[in-house]
Amino acid sequence: MVICIILLGIVCLLLILKLIVMRRSADEILEQLDMILQNDTNAVIGISSSDAGMRRLAAGLDKRLRALRKEQLRFLNGDRELKEAVTNISHDLRTPLTAVMGYLEVMKRIEKSKELENYLKIIEGRAVAMRQLTEELFRYSVILSEQGLSAPEETHINAVLEDCIMGYYAALTERGITPEIDITETRIIRSLDKAALSRVFGNLMNNALKYSGGDLTVALKEPCVIEFSNTAPSLTNTQVERLFDRFYTVNAARSGTGLGLSIARSFIEQMGGSISASLEGEKLTIRIDL
Repeated sequence: MVICIILLGIVCLLLILKLIVMRRSADEILEQLDMILQNDTNAVIGISSSDAGMRRLAAGLDKRLRALRKEQLRFLNGDRELKEAVTNISHDLRTPLTAVMGYLEVMKRIEKSKELENYLKIIEGRAVAMRQLTEELFRYSVILSEQGLSAPEETHINAVLEDCIMGYYAALTERGITPEIDITETRIIRSLDKAALSRVFGNLMNNALKYSGGDLTVALKEPCVIEFSNTAPSLTNTQVERLFDRFYTVNAARSGTGLGLSIARSFIEQMGGSISASLEGEKLTIRIDL
């Protein structure tokens, strides 16, 4: 009886030691896995335990990490090729479009019938739209590259936002939109790319100009929260979730690349901030935190 108790005690002790070793191995695997994923390294997972099961687990994770790295590399290469293709295509389209616009200018000076003049106006309008779309694609490919942003500088957020609103004020009032402005008097300063921030505000103003139901509210609150709100009666929550997707347009019939908000998100994220959209009733609010 005593021998049985002693043997049972030894077995329990061995099991406890086994559990301790396995737990330590699991902690080692978790720590190294986090390090490998965070640093994007080709290191393998190594453990101090000689337990066959834990070593199989480490080897299995190594195998899956290698497969993950391979897929990640394939994605990065494909993404880079896509960016290069977009850049090249938009660049190649610039030259013939410039030539077309030049010939149209020449033809506008030539005496012609009223019917031909109307046709030329239609052609010119389509050519201008095509040039704008091409420029948008080209700028987007540049934004996604490492050279997308300039060196950060001390930027007065209030002033940049006010300048943007003033720049769009005439276009807004022409559409019957009188913007409501709520900008804090506290000077908000951030170190970022001033030109990129101005571009973001411009894209959001353009978005409101196209899709607003007749109103617009722009607010700047402390510590640094910028909100653009307008009525969007035809917008759904599903559409709001996709607003920042590349090439997504709410109305396919409208001219546009669907890149305006996507560019805004890229810039804001590169500057260390966040941007989001929400829909309450028929009120769309786009919020930036910097």
